[in-house]
Order: sequence, then C-alpha cells, then structure tokens
Amino acid sequence: MVNGVDRQTDAIRRPPASSRRRAGLTPYQRLARTHALMAAGDSVMAVALAGSLFFDISPDAARPKVLLFLAISVAPFAVVAPLIGPAIDRMAGGRRLVVQIVAGIRFVVALLMMANLDSLLLFPLAFTALVLQKTYTVSKSALVPTVVHSDVELVEANSKLGIISGFSGMLASIPAGILHFVSPSMPLLLDALFFLAAMFAAAQLPREVVAAERAERDERRELRSTGIVLAASAMGLLRASVGFLFFHLAFWLRGQSAGTVWFGVGVGMAAVGTMIGNSVGPRLRRAVREEVMLVTGLGLAAVAGIFAAFFGSIAAAVVLMTAVNLGGALGRLGFDAIVQRNAPDANQGRAFAQFETKFQLAWVTAGLIPVVVPIPGWLGFAMVGGIAGFAMATYLVSMRRVRIGRPLPEPIGTRVKRTVRAVADRRTDATAALSTEGVRWDPSMPLPPVEPPRRPSGLRSP
Repeated sequence: MVNGVDRQTDAIRRPPASSRRRAGLTPYQRLARTHALMAAGDSVMAVALAGSLFFDISPDAARPKVLLFLAISVAPFAVVAPLIGPAIDRMAGGRRLVVQIVAGIRFVVALLMMANLDSLLLFPLAFTALVLQKTYTVSKSALVPTVVHSDVELVEANSKLGIISGFSGMLASIPAGILHFVSPSMPLLLDALFFLAAMFAAAQLPREVVAAERAERDERRELRSTGIVLAASAMGLLRASVGFLFFHLAFWLRGQSAGTVWFGVGVGMAAVGTMIGNSVGPRLRRAVREEVMLVTGLGLAAVAGIFAAFFGSIAAAVVLMTAVNLGGALGRLGFDAIVQRNAPDANQGRAFAQFETKFQLAWVTAGLIPVVVPIPGWLGFAMVGGIAGFAMATYLVSMRRVRIGRPLPEPIGTRVKRTVRAVADRRTDATAALSTEGVRWDPSMPLPPVEPPRRPSGLRSP
C-alpha cells in the first residue's frame, strides 16, 4: 500500500524498531525461540516421568491423587485467568512477565522433582507443572498477535509455532532418553536447564501492551456473533476430547503390557499429528473455507474414535491419539481464521487469550472423567469419537440453519434453567396462596396445575 493511511496503520501495528533490532532477531523469532525451549522442556519432563513413581504405582492409588491435583488445576482457568488476565493484558510486558515467571517456577519445580522422584511429592509437583504449562499456552496465544505485522499472518505464525514445538520436543527427547539410562533423575536436570534458558529468552520478548483499553461494545458484539460462538463451542468439544483421551490412555495403558512404553509412543505420535496439522493447515485454508477446516478436524477425531473402538487395540489407540491431535491442530487454525474474519475490530491478543482459557478449561474438565471413573479402553475410544461426532453434527446443523435464515435451537442449558425457575415460581406462589388461607405448607402436597412456560418469541423448536 502506498497511501498515507495504510502507512500510518502499518506503523501502528508494526513492533517498534528498537525491539526489532534487539539481539538481531525479530519479535516473532524471539517468541519462537522461547516457545521452542518451553516445548523442549515439556518433552523432557514427559520422558523423565516415564517409568518413574508417577506411572509405576497402582491405578487405584493414583486416581485420588490425580483427581485432586487435576481439580486444583482447574482453578487458574475458571477463576484466576478471567479476573487477572485483563489486568495483565493492559500492562506493558504483562504477558511477557507471565512467561518469565512460568519458566522460572518450572525451573524450580524440575529441580524439586529431581530430588523427589521416588516420593509421593512427585504428584503435586507434576501437576503444578501441568498447570504452568497451560498458563504458558494462554499467554503465548495473547503474545502472537503482538509480534506479527498484520492479522493475515496470524494463522501462519501459529502453524509455524506448532511445527517448531513438535521438532524441538522430538529433538530434546533423544538426549533425555539417553540420560534416563544413566540415571532416572538426570533428564530432570536437563529439563531444568531448558526452562532456565527459556526464562532468559522470555526476557527478550517485546514489552508491547496486549490490550491497552477495555473491550468496547463493538468488540464484545463481534466476539459474540453467531459464527464465532458456534465455532468456539465446537472447538471446545474438540479440545475436551483431546484432554479426555490423554488421561484415558494414561490409566488404561497401565493394565497393558509395556504400558509405559506405549504411552510414550502415544505422546510422541500426538506431537507428530500436531506437526502435520500445523504444516498442512495454512495450505488447506487457501483451498477451503475456515469452517471446513474445523469440520475436517472434528471428522478426523470422530472417525478415528469409531475405528479405535472397533479394534480396541493399543495400536488403534496410538492411531487415535495421532488423529485427534492432528484434528485439534487443524480445528484450531480454522477457528483462529474464523475469529479474524468475523471480528476484525476485536483485539486479537485479548480475544485469543480468552478463548484459549476456555479451551484449556475444557481440556482439564474432560480429563477428570477417566480419572474419576474407570472406563474400558474401547468404550473410552467410542466416547472420544462420540464427542467429536456430536460436535461436528451440531455445528453443521447450526450453520445450515443460520445460512437459510432459521433461528438456532434454544440451548439445552437455557431450557433447563427456565424449567427450574418455573417450578420454583410455582412453589412460591402455592406457598403464598396457602399462607393467606391459613393453611400450613406441606412439601408432600401436589402443586396446583399451571400452564407450561411459554418459549420466548422468535425461537422455534429444533
């Protein structure tokens, strides 16, 4: 563009020249370097825990501890992130500071895990690392829009970060596996070094403010548009299926021969699936609509879930792990593109951080199910396919209704709330009527018949 307005807009969006010159790297390259170190640390931690007390104790002894700390890990996403996140976004370097703190704490946690590898203290330390990992993911989602020149580059930037994450994770797992044969605690020392390096790398991230002002009415309205709400619901269910499958395999494989090895293979293939999805995602976006990308991701998970449930084997479970994570990567790139298209006036950093918080909450919440309830392998695989299939079907039906101009079905939750409210009102009215007549209310007395609550105008039955 050559006109003055476009130059002025590009100058506003482009990161400061001083930050681009620092260390000879662009802001995006510095974020990619930090992300590679964080991903390498995650991979090394997974290798370090394989074969340790965390996986060796019996499932009956593990379930209460896993349930407790997984439930605790919900807190940052359900309470802390919505309250503190907006304030951090308005601080210069706020999200950068969060990444530094997360990397620093994970450095300390890795050292503590190294000293307590044969202790039950490993459980709270491992799940502290899990919470910190998800916290970093939210902060990274907010930082990406601040290190690219335009919204058009966001999908490609996210896909490249996914590829970098996969490659760095695989490369780091090789020396970690070698060190594991020397001593089970040695990989955790390597893990600590990766996070220490990530903490210093994060100090070089730009100090740009993610969202200088509160969300205005136009931004809130755009982010609540029908297309974004439907896509977010489908993406949330897709992320839930990923979390459910991870913990389902972690417990189901304990009862299989070489279960620890197969779990490591499954985690590795999940990284491969994510890399493939991030590699083909930008090209797929140029060929099809963003909604098709999301439906494709859901379809892969649904078909793979049915396939794995039919065979019920470990190999089928590994294929399912690959397909679900591949579909999750495709779906996320499609969802990001939908947000960019339907909410051009919204602050992308703040929006992606908010959505990522909800998706991480779905991941953790779904993971609680196989921890609480022992589920047979084939049934868990069928549930993964069922979740993805339900999300795909409802998304397609809802988008078709929007296309032909028909109103969307009223959400089930809204119907339940209205019914409960109507029953409560009837009970209150009956109590008041009997009190005026001097009759004492008896809960066993039947409620007087009333007409069923009417649906709000403009809504039709599905």
